[in-house]
Amino acid sequence: MIKVRIFQFLIWLLVPEFLWSQSNQDFTVSKADKELQWHHSDFKADGIPGVGAARAYSELVSGKKAIPVIVAIIDSGTETFHADLTENIWINEDEIKGNGKDDDGNGYIDDVHGWSFIGGPGGDVSVDNLEFTRIYGDLKRKYEGKTEQQIDKKDKKEYARYLELKKEYDKRVGDAKAERMQFDMVVGFYDQAKKMVENTLGKKEYTSEEVQAIEAKDEFMEASKNFIILSLTEDLVAQFEEGRKHFATMLDYQLNTEFDPRSMVGDNYDDLSQKNYGNNHIDGPHSDHGTHVGGIVGATRNAFGMDGLAAEARLMVVRCVPDGDERDKDVANAIRYAVDNGARIINMSFGKSFSPQKQAVDEAARYAESKGVLLIHAAGNDAKNIDKAANFPNDKYENGKYCKTWIEIGASGPNPASLAADFSNYGKNNVDVFSPGVDIFSTLPDGKYGKNSGTSMAAPVAVGVAAVIMSYYPLLTALDVKAIMLKSASDFKNQEVTMPGNPEKMVKFKTLSKTGGVVNLYNALQMAATWKAGSAKK
Repeated sequence: MIKVRIFQFLIWLLVPEFLWSQSNQDFTVSKADKELQWHHSDFKADGIPGVGAARAYSELVSGKKAIPVIVAIIDSGTETFHADLTENIWINEDEIKGNGKDDDGNGYIDDVHGWSFIGGPGGDVSVDNLEFTRIYGDLKRKYEGKTEQQIDKKDKKEYARYLELKKEYDKRVGDAKAERMQFDMVVGFYDQAKKMVENTLGKKEYTSEEVQAIEAKDEFMEASKNFIILSLTEDLVAQFEEGRKHFATMLDYQLNTEFDPRSMVGDNYDDLSQKNYGNNHIDGPHSDHGTHVGGIVGATRNAFGMDGLAAEARLMVVRCVPDGDERDKDVANAIRYAVDNGARIINMSFGKSFSPQKQAVDEAARYAESKGVLLIHAAGNDAKNIDKAANFPNDKYENGKYCKTWIEIGASGPNPASLAADFSNYGKNNVDVFSPGVDIFSTLPDGKYGKNSGTSMAAPVAVGVAAVIMSYYPLLTALDVKAIMLKSASDFKNQEVTMPGNPEKMVKFKTLSKTGGVVNLYNALQMAATWKAGSAKK
């Protein structure tokens, strides 16, 4: 049993918040490593359900003229000086770098490559609470220690909500502490196993063959052998360190009702009309996620590293996503900033289950829609049906109408039998289409590269497809591009796939999204070539 529990926990450990599965490398990557980019493959040509990018570039657009398309990466920050990104970072030509002035008069000083809404005079926000924690914390400060008899009649409903959230909060904290205890047990077991192997072999350095040759006298020794053999192929020490950070972040910050980093920013957080706050520290801190997302869209297509999907994408970096939940005010302002500064497409690889200032985000999305900007959003990584479960931001306005230039993206994998990623959210009504999001190879900070999984990766794959379409067919509207992407998606409607979150259940792929398809650049470009600009239904 101990062996089974250890490996189950290790699998869990490899799937933290953003579903990282990192494999960092130096920026000079061999040509063979480009084969890691399965999402560029074509199902008809290669048998791999990618987006057909490699085939599209070689067969459809070679020699054709393309124009740059500004793509806003609203995320945790993006390493603008990464060797594989720097050529494709958006430049605000009307701003003079480093002069401390708002040269273009847009309200933001020295926003040469973008803006951060989670930085200010007091520093840069790296971690924050969950939105759930912030809501519960406000209610806790109001009602803690009070009985129902002490509550005014007008506050009864809010008090009931406080009790409901308190129950959920206590459960989350209890679960996190229990998981951390189990994690500590695994780390302790590793230390014991390592010591046992070293004592048995009489040395500190050994091969997996030497460990395998140790005669196991009991179940503990057999589990120890297997654990150490695993450690010789996986960097468990690094993963243990990530695990420690994960639990520290969760308990000390994300679930800590007393933690509030907002003073760093210096804005009046309750004033939703306030827009001109923040700083230009768009490279981070904590830019792993945004750097990976940015590379998927627009890493330079050259002889080293990896290829972004859109050769002519210009990445505008808008930082508003900390390690924790983004705040609605920042999301709304990030969208407005992107629209006002020329973005035609906005990537949003973030989400949460609560949205207390949804009206501000709705107004920003409606503004983007009115300006013809395409919004592409990651559906989330909880293996849940978002037709039923709350998931924000989303395309449904509070008045019941929908944002018509919004695309909601689920994550797909390279194997047709498990086409829907096991972690991906889904929804016949609320997910439009799927896009590759498993083991996606892209850029990471410090000039490195790695594989990550998540709908956070699937969204920028779709964004890259949209950017290529717009770069070769610039007269097409956001509505046109959305219609083309959905109509041209690779058809897997009747493919039997494992249900996300329920590996024992098989369902038809068409039950998980509106289209039952996976975005396909090759098909989309073929369709775009004969599409009449402005013909998509409003």
